[in-house]
Parts: sequence; C-alpha cells; structure tokens
Amino acid sequence: MIRALYTAVKAEGASPPFDTLQLKVFYPAAPTGDDAERTSGAIPADRSRGPMPVVIFFNGINVPAECYAWLAIALARQHIVTALFNWVGETLPGTIGLTIGLDLRRVTPQTYGCGPTVPAIGQIIAALDALNRSGPLEGVLAMDRLVLGGHSAGGTAALHNANPRYFAQVVAGFSYAGHTLAATMLGFPPGAVLPCSSELPLLLMGGARDGVIAASSARYGQAADPVLPLRCTFEQGITGQRGDRYLVIWRAANHFTLAHPLDETAGRSFLDLSAEGDETAIRAHLSEVIAAFILAVASRARSALARLELLLNTPAVEWRKK
Repeated sequence: MIRALYTAVKAEGASPPFDTLQLKVFYPAAPTGDDAERTSGAIPADRSRGPMPVVIFFNGINVPAECYAWLAIALARQHIVTALFNWVGETLPGTIGLTIGLDLRRVTPQTYGCGPTVPAIGQIIAALDALNRSGPLEGVLAMDRLVLGGHSAGGTAALHNANPRYFAQVVAGFSYAGHTLAATMLGFPPGAVLPCSSELPLLLMGGARDGVIAASSARYGQAADPVLPLRCTFEQGITGQRGDRYLVIWRAANHFTLAHPLDETAGRSFLDLSAEGDETAIRAHLSEVIAAFILAVASRARSALARLELLLNTPAVEWRKK
C-alpha cells in the first residue's frame, strides 16, 4: 500500500501570502487494521527495510506537483520516500505562479556558488526531520541520505543545490529536462555553464523531442537545440571522472513526458514537440532508471547499480557516464 501525508512549510524571507509550501510525502505503508487507522486514515510506514532514502522533488514552473504523483508512487514501491510540493509565489519578479523558490539574486556571476539557490530547501529538510520524529513516518526516513531531483527548472534547481557544502545530508541529484546553462539576462556571457558539485553522483536526463528547451535556447545565447544544453552541462558543468555521473537521453521523449497527467492550462507545454511512441512505456522506463540510480547511490545497493546500466543498454536511449 502506498500512502501520503501532508504538511506545510514556511519559507523564510518570502512575503505573505506567498510564504507557505504545501508538502506531500509519499511512502510505502504497512497497515495494521486498527481502529485509529480507520478513523484518521494515518497508516504507519513499512519498516521492514529500515530507514529509507528520501527524495525532495522540484516541479517545473507552473507544473503542479500532482503531475509527478505517478513517479512518487513508483519510487515508494521501491522503498524510496518522495516529497513533492506546491508553492504559489514569484516565478519571475512581478509574476505569480507555481514556483520552486529559485532566488535569482543567488544566480549571478558574483553570487553563484556562494550558497543554495533555493533557500527553502533548508526549511523542507527541517519539516522532514519533524515528520521523522513522530507520526506515521517516525524513524523511517534516512535523513542522512537525501536526494534532490526535479523536472525542467526544478531539475536545474536540483543540479544547483545537490552539493554537500550546502546540505551535508544530500548524497545525490537527478534532473529531467534540466540543465545549468546561465541566462544572459542575469549577466552571464552567452553559452556560460554553471558548475555542478564534483563530489556527488548525478543523473541528467532528457528527451530528444524537447521543444521547450529548443524554444528557450536564445536565453542562453545558443542556437535552438533540444538536448545541447544537457550535453553542455554534462561535458562542462560536471568535472572529473567518478563513474557515477550519467547523461541519459530518451530518443522519443519530449519536455513534458515526465509530467503526467499534464495540466495544459498553465506552463509552456504549447512549445513542446510531440513525443513519439508509447509515453506510458517511456515513463515506466524513466521511473525504473531513477529508482535504480537512487538505490545504487543512496542505499549503496550493488545490484541496483548493475540494474541501472542494464536498463540503460537499450536502443530507446543514448547514454554516457563519467
């Protein structure tokens, strides 16, 4: 049984009424059938495998967390707890929508690398700590094995902030349709690539049919290309050869393949190219790859690492590691 519970998080520094995140945490449950469960609906987590790694997942701008519930459920089935959130606030100065809380003042040539670009991550970690102290999730969250993940701008946030210098508890990061090319409007030269941490495993994923990245390339001083920003991030933003940083491109997927069911009333889905083939099958493959990566790097499961590379050895994807 997969269950979820809710909590709210105050974002320090944000102005009311845009200073509250609604957090939803998905987990594998082990019902006892007692009256308290029947009355409250609060069912304890499955403790059979001990403390579980935790994913904090950042949605795309104006893409509601509900679009990623399918992924959170799939990960919970692998005994990976996943926290999604909705936060109404500024997406850009003066523009209100569903935000990830990216502080653009921390993404300039003078400030990038001095601290987290999403300050609210600290408050989210504190909220998860509180859930780990009492209630259905008491003692089951491996708070020293946090993974940051995300889609689109949320994937960029995960890549920016998966850094043990900012959050010692974070052990890895993953992104879909996210990259670290820097916008020229923030003062960076065309083609600038912001560095990711060289200390952690990373999984960069995307789709060769990504119309949103292609349509946004001018922001970074690049020609339109669905995957070039991901390749540049992998080649220039990630240094060294550790053997646990991956670039994976699904040949038939587009920008929003990860978000399902997609809410087309907000966001920029109208820019996307059409995916090819069976997107349900692509999503199933995506979730397996993400779960294997997390279990390999956060639970140090040797079988998961072997499974990850087995899953990648298919004509459906192009992949590299370093």
